[in-house]
Amino acid sequence: MVNNRLAVGIHILSIVALSKDAEQVTSEMIAGSINTNPVVVRRMCGFLKKANLIKPKHKNRGLMLVKKPAEINLLEILRAVDPENELFSIHSGTNSACDVGRNIESALKTVFEEVQEESERALASKTLQQVIGQFR
Repeated sequence: MVNNRLAVGIHILSIVALSKDAEQVTSEMIAGSINTNPVVVRRMCGFLKKANLIKPKHKNRGLMLVKKPAEINLLEILRAVDPENELFSIHSGTNSACDVGRNIESALKTVFEEVQEESERALASKTLQQVIGQFR
């Protein structure tokens, strides 16, 4: 199953960043753009608030960014919406009587860790501003 939490988090933050009137940024409005249920948006906004990326404009009405889009990197967003993000996992319960089954975990562990680290470095080098810049 493909994980789309990062894409949804970036979508939400992009709407908040580009909104001219923060009070108009509601979960219903964002959900309409994402084409999902407002409950999903509220849950994701909760993660983004906890990570101090967004905050309410007035009490519980409207949203605004806590930092400038150029100061928010995509790794921060990923860690906010999917803190245990793991690109790959190794299946368990392999047959220890099989040479491949006995060795597959140790053979893949380092490879998967390296790919995870490279992906995180790449995400850390990209900002929300760079994504938004592609819209115009």
